[in-house]
Amino acid sequence: MFSDCYYPRVNGVVVSVYSFVQELVNRGHVVKVITVEYPDDYEFSKKGDPDAGLMDNPNFSLNRLSSKEIIFSKEDRLVRIKQWNLMKSILDAFEPDVVHINSEWLVGYFGAIYARHRHIPCIFTFHTLWEDYIQNYAPLLREKLSKKIGRDIVKFYLKSANHILAPTPHTAETVRKYGIDTPVELLPTGIPDSMFQVDEVRLEKVREDLFSRFPQLKDRRLLLFAGRVAKEKNLPFLLPVLRRVNQLLQEQRVQESAVQNRAALLVAGDGHFMAELKELVKREGLEEDVFYLGYVGREDLSCLYHLVDVFTFPSKTETQGLVTVESMAAGLPVVAIGEMGTIDVMQGDNGGFMVEEDVEIFSQRVFQLLSDPALHKRKSQEGLQWSRRWSMGALTDRLEHAYKVCIADCKAGKKTGGSELEKALSATTVLTIIGIGYLFG
Repeated sequence: MFSDCYYPRVNGVVVSVYSFVQELVNRGHVVKVITVEYPDDYEFSKKGDPDAGLMDNPNFSLNRLSSKEIIFSKEDRLVRIKQWNLMKSILDAFEPDVVHINSEWLVGYFGAIYARHRHIPCIFTFHTLWEDYIQNYAPLLREKLSKKIGRDIVKFYLKSANHILAPTPHTAETVRKYGIDTPVELLPTGIPDSMFQVDEVRLEKVREDLFSRFPQLKDRRLLLFAGRVAKEKNLPFLLPVLRRVNQLLQEQRVQESAVQNRAALLVAGDGHFMAELKELVKREGLEEDVFYLGYVGREDLSCLYHLVDVFTFPSKTETQGLVTVESMAAGLPVVAIGEMGTIDVMQGDNGGFMVEEDVEIFSQRVFQLLSDPALHKRKSQEGLQWSRRWSMGALTDRLEHAYKVCIADCKAGKKTGGSELEKALSATTVLTIIGIGYLFG
């Protein structure tokens, strides 16, 4: 498994890699993860690094390559080019049957080049639509140029792979839109069975910790956002939503003499946009309504889903949006903007409401869930049922099958799409981005 990010960094790619690795080694497969190193004083270190359990498993090994900070993304690291020879010797000793690439920067590039040089089957998971993301990390680039760079980066990996995994139908369609005819398997990231269960002891501890830290939350209706606090997550959208929801709750109190406490927004996560978000909250006069939990470990997050009323997800750039599935698995209704991965996950109003990017519509749906217990219960049960299709066990069965097909196709001499010239041009684009990172890192 090649990934340019791994614990203690936390994002959707990390969760996907870790989840599948954990399931694969438990089934007896021997898995090595190649990733970046993080410094001891890494600003975004998270508590509860789950590697402890994996490191005790003889089927698992982890190699971190020397890296440096990227100036335009403080959370991320860039492997040093000179690590290529070390990585090659590590892999030669390991003798992999298949190379699985999960990211598009230098670690992923190492994996693609190694697989090509050693004639090893290569599988690529198309996690990130970089043509939509690059602009957030390089705002000085013109949008047309940033989209082209994003497309070229991804196309290099799509053309290098013998088999492609797409987390959602949207990403699978994008592969064909790019003119790639390599086989594509639809394979979302699964969620562990533990997400469908409640650890009552841990739940009580998370409850106590939350309300001791923020006692003012005890009488509030709680909305939750969980994920990286990054610009592309569209978090500012939730601020006018929060204000409007509280207006609706106030109107109901007046009209019906009902007891409807004010809503508060909990932000579970951290990231480079946090300082700007706090400034926006202050400017909007919502400091008493928005609470920052920082990074929450996965097991604690699964408990937190049981302690709040509605999961609110404003992101418009998700490849999959795994937290949406996790919240539904905990019986927590969702209100989310229906774009990209959210469309594929919710497929309508399953487990909540999928709406357009409109503050009033979004607010009304949140208010409905807060004020109608029967609707809330129905959406909770609906979400529990809907989320079962993302069971980790069933999805790992499909990953194993994809590996077998990839290996068989490679042995049969089936070629991947794209000419060598096209691959070289895309590789040049990748190295250009790497050069920028080194120049300004």
